[in-house]
Amino acid sequence: MLMERFFLYDDQEDTNTRFVSFMGENQRYDLAIMQSARFYGKIIVMDMQYSRFAIIGSDDLDEPGYLEHVFNRPADEAQELREYLHELVN
Repeated sequence: MLMERFFLYDDQEDTNTRFVSFMGENQRYDLAIMQSARFYGKIIVMDMQYSRFAIIGSDDLDEPGYLEHVFNRPADEAQELREYLHELVN
């Protein structure tokens, strides 16, 4: 017996996606950055090397340990990523 699927939402939306690769002090960063109206000004950042993503705004970048946790990166690498992302969200 098949149950009917109950959707909370099923929307389609155009997004703006930017693919960026840059070299930090010791680490390469390969990112896909998506902008959408859905997340109230925040961006979706996908780390393509480590298959991790997060919805990030400037408040998240200022949260101690946040990038280290969501991207599973050591403090020095997270700081390089934080510096780059601050340029995008401000």
